[in-house]
Amino acid sequence: MVAGPGDEMTAAEGRGRGEFRASHADREQVIGTLKAAFVQGMLSKDEFDQRVAQAFGSRTYAELTPITADLHVEPAAARSSELARPGGAQPVLRPGVAMAAATAFCGSVWAFTFLPPWPLNSEGEPPRAILLLFFLTNLVYLGVVITAMVQGLINWCDKHFEERPSQRPVPGPDAR
Repeated sequence: MVAGPGDEMTAAEGRGRGEFRASHADREQVIGTLKAAFVQGMLSKDEFDQRVAQAFGSRTYAELTPITADLHVEPAAARSSELARPGGAQPVLRPGVAMAAATAFCGSVWAFTFLPPWPLNSEGEPPRAILLLFFLTNLVYLGVVITAMVQGLINWCDKHFEERPSQRPVPGPDAR
């Protein structure tokens, strides 16, 4: 059986090792458990502060173990997905990354088309493939920028109008 992160203190005390010195990482782990319990509403602010002070003052496993003995807290990593998107909401798309990648790609294509001395045809023009690459890249870049701007506007509207209550008056019983 694999021991979890909170099991080493209980196991150590069970084998008579409760007098071993607790490390800084052990105290931080206990404080993490206390934070999770506070967020879940299992501790008041005063009780949380008191237990954190006890954790910082603890020197051995025997002193650390009773601080969280009465708390049965689900680890924060297991709950992170449900905290991130309540109610099964869709993830918020961030258009900045797409715009940055498209800009870097477009800039590199510009450098590729303009910097090297391409062999010119008999009329003094660069090869048509290079010109086609340049114009198609700019067209795709324009599409990505417009799409990212629209997505950013949608995200802004969702955030802006979701946080504010409706400004319309609620109709009363005598309203038609």
